[in-house]
Amino acid sequence: MINKRIFEGVATALITPFCENGIDYKLFEQQLKFQLDSGVDAVCVAGTTGEAPTLDDSEHIRLIECAVSYCSGKIPVIAGSGSNCTNHACEMSKKAMEKGASALLVVTPYYNKANDEGLLRSYRKIEEASSLPIILYNVPSRTGVDISDYVYSQLCNDGLIYASKEASPSIVKFANLCACYRDKMDFICGNDEMLLPTLSLGGIGCISVIANILPKETRQIYTYYKQGNTEKATEMQLKLMPLISALFSDINPIPVKAAMAYLGTDSGMLRLPLCELCEDKKKRLIYELDKIIG
Repeated sequence: MINKRIFEGVATALITPFCENGIDYKLFEQQLKFQLDSGVDAVCVAGTTGEAPTLDDSEHIRLIECAVSYCSGKIPVIAGSGSNCTNHACEMSKKAMEKGASALLVVTPYYNKANDEGLLRSYRKIEEASSLPIILYNVPSRTGVDISDYVYSQLCNDGLIYASKEASPSIVKFANLCACYRDKMDFICGNDEMLLPTLSLGGIGCISVIANILPKETRQIYTYYKQGNTEKATEMQLKLMPLISALFSDINPIPVKAAMAYLGTDSGMLRLPLCELCEDKKKRLIYELDKIIG
């Protein structure tokens, strides 16, 4: 049986508002307020959208602490704690637990990668480092690693692996995972364009990028679906598809930060190696935003 569910619905993968001297925590709190006021079900801090690889440990830990303090138990705070170094992932998982995070989002090791046995040993060592529930994060386009069926079959019986955020592009894989393991593990959509299809296959929600700018609309897809109004859910999903495409026309979170700036929300700077959106892609993004917002 699945352990107590971490969240169900929409969790926003928050951007990190960088400034010249580090992180603008006042802007970060404004983003948290917007998300809470908009009714999202959870927030995810220091993940891919939060430019986690560019955070030093003190920034990473303070972001988690800030989110936990501001949210004050109203919604779960999911803390990114993965690394290509298992020992570092263990250390960050311990710190996230100490700061009051609700759960961990643990990406597969990137660059050095891992075979099946290495993945199993890594995740099990992270399990031992913290008592927090773990959401696996499978994003092969970023890491070069695609969690195999064998690894899922082994990890789904572990006590602290509660869920998996699937950000692979294969709807067939998502369907097969739900068919085989959803009685033991929750499956969460990691791609905004696949929210409705994955809900129909047994997914419990998404960790969303577009929710940084349209949290109510993103959650409305989930609400319509749960209410049995698949026609409205489909209408909303299809309405957002051109904008979702524009938000992924370049490396995330480059476009979503540009979108926030255009909409008057200060999203702070990007950190190298990420840089500003080119003019052609910005024009396309603004065109799609105006169709939705304007």
